[in-house]
Amino acid sequence: MIVGSWPLGYWFAAQGSVFVFIAIVAVFAWVANRRDGEMPTGDAAYGAYKQRLHRKFATYVVCLLLFLLALALAEQWGLKKTWVGAIFLFATVGLYAVIGIYGRTSDAAEYYVAGRSIPAVYNGMATAADWMSAASFISMAGGLYLQGFSGTQSQPGGLVYVLGWTGGFCLVALLVAPYLRRLGLYTIPDYFGARFGGRWPRMIAAFAAVLCSFTYVVAQIYGVGLITSRLTGVQFEIGILLGLGGVLVCSFLGGMRAVTWTQVTQYVVLILAFLIPVSWLAYKQLGNPLAPFVYGQQLQKITALEQQLVNSPAELQVINEYARRARDYQLKLQNVDASLESERHAMREKIRSLNERHADESVIVAARRELAALPRDSVSAREHWTHAMQDNLDRAQPLGGMPPHAKPFAGDPQGSISEQQTFEVSRRNFLALMFCLMVGTAGLPHLLTRFYTTRTVAEARTSVAWSLFFIALLYLAAPALAVLVKFEVMSHLVGQNFDSLPPWIAQWAKVDPTLISVSDVNGDHILQFAELKMGADIVMLATPELGGMPYVVSGLVAAGGLAAALSTADGLLLTIGNALGHDLFFQGESNQAGAVRKVMLSKFALLVVALAAAYVAAQRPADILYLVSASFSLAGAAFVPVMVLGIFWTRTTRKAAVAGMLSGLGLTIYYMLVNATQVRAALGLSGTGLWFGIQPVSSGVFGVFAGVLVTVLVTLLSRPQALPTDLVRRPVYDGI
Repeated sequence: MIVGSWPLGYWFAAQGSVFVFIAIVAVFAWVANRRDGEMPTGDAAYGAYKQRLHRKFATYVVCLLLFLLALALAEQWGLKKTWVGAIFLFATVGLYAVIGIYGRTSDAAEYYVAGRSIPAVYNGMATAADWMSAASFISMAGGLYLQGFSGTQSQPGGLVYVLGWTGGFCLVALLVAPYLRRLGLYTIPDYFGARFGGRWPRMIAAFAAVLCSFTYVVAQIYGVGLITSRLTGVQFEIGILLGLGGVLVCSFLGGMRAVTWTQVTQYVVLILAFLIPVSWLAYKQLGNPLAPFVYGQQLQKITALEQQLVNSPAELQVINEYARRARDYQLKLQNVDASLESERHAMREKIRSLNERHADESVIVAARRELAALPRDSVSAREHWTHAMQDNLDRAQPLGGMPPHAKPFAGDPQGSISEQQTFEVSRRNFLALMFCLMVGTAGLPHLLTRFYTTRTVAEARTSVAWSLFFIALLYLAAPALAVLVKFEVMSHLVGQNFDSLPPWIAQWAKVDPTLISVSDVNGDHILQFAELKMGADIVMLATPELGGMPYVVSGLVAAGGLAAALSTADGLLLTIGNALGHDLFFQGESNQAGAVRKVMLSKFALLVVALAAAYVAAQRPADILYLVSASFSLAGAAFVPVMVLGIFWTRTTRKAAVAGMLSGLGLTIYYMLVNATQVRAALGLSGTGLWFGIQPVSSGVFGVFAGVLVTVLVTLLSRPQALPTDLVRRPVYDGI
């Protein structure tokens, strides 16, 4: 159904649902605060404190806008692009470092929860920055570009990220945040230790916090390296270390106090960096800068362009060539040893022939490199050729394997049996991933810790509403950016001669070849849509160059992506350090001296984990969106069942909590591992290990249900356990 140029289902998934979620959270906060008699009061000292913060914040925003204007003028007057990028990098990272140094502290309350003095609106802004990681800023628009409405049968995605990541805040507001804040603790494992008593619940929670946060932070540090290397021209690994320095100065010195105010400044940078280019593109294409409200017009044009590309003879030539290459790899895989030896023999003969003909030395060197690049043994050859065959099979599909942008779910519910089955599996994966993202949002330790920093429970509720509002500013614009970029690519970039392609393509390919690649597959020297391969992590970062904007906008976008990655990395590293230092290892005294030692141990753990995450990120383990989505499955399965049951069902026992967390987390990890290609190959497993066709990234859907079931059953079979004495009179458990 089309309403006002919008497909109704698409509009509701991309925008209508977000408005509904904001309304739910805002109304809940207002009603609950009135019910509890916790409406804001006229505290003169606190009011004066907030007024000072408002003045400082307004001054910062004005100075930032003047800084952008000055750089734009300097570019017009001839300032080199490399200088623009370097100024953006060092000015923003320097600002974050200054805040980190200014906010340094060893006081436990300041280090862990910022002294519980952050007003709701600023905590909402800091939470939004903490939440909108490199996945939201860099990869979400790219995921929407590649996956359209709902992704494919094997790659669920698209608008599921908008639905899952905003809807999860309803669960945070209604089920978790106000109750945790009322307990007055420091970390999420603190809750499990205080609620269930004993050592094991806290230790398991600390381990789970480290696991899901480490997976998440690797993706952020990868984004840091990506942007820093593009801005400065240094190697990717050096870029990681440069960006990591800014993270450590904030989180290592000042803890939550410094991280909070750093994230407030980073939010302004990242939201300007996202909204300016998408508004620019919307004005360029549609004459209206309000992109979220007008981009529906481009959806219909994209549908028409997609149909033209599907019927294009040149595109069909490219698809047939990819299919031929896939068949070649399939033949090689029938006898890997013989095929590998044949390739080596052919390459040696080619090099011998070149030497006999006294060919140019560069040609001979290139041939020798090609020989050296061949797989070393049959195992690596099988892995390499299997991956290449699958890649060519994927690209030997209409639109290069991308689904039509506005189509909900793969397959056809009214088609053949096979098409109906594809439709059901696609829809099932969409709903499973949405469930994991929503529940994972309610379980992420670095997000929930933010609500410990407010002054009261009422402000914690209000803070969730502000968080969702600030997040929605970007999440409403991301689908618009994906549509506008796709229209720009299809209508202007595709069809150009290879010799006249813009230089930014080669520049980004140099940073990381998996980001973007072009190849003249059919030999016509014209770029076809199927010959252009873009990764999710490039779409947002290359938008200014794709849209022909001044380089200062490219610098701003890179600074925004850096702010998004750094802000989340700050919170994640702080969470990991606190879980290790505060919850897992420290066994010392609870006096003032012990608190100082605990803070120092948390700082040391944070430093070690940061270096380990940088090493893993340098290996480029997977794209940002996949790593982040996997961490949501882990967090949802590990924390949410036991945490919510522990809050609302006082009968929940310690044994049930331990069994629930272990079963939920264990099943989630097992499902991810057993469906990893390398693991299946190593164990000699054939076929697919999927249950109900659910992809591994959504394995939390099984872990959450297992955690709930095991926790309830063990509780019912266990002897009732009284609440710890320090919790009996806490208001959170009154009347439960």
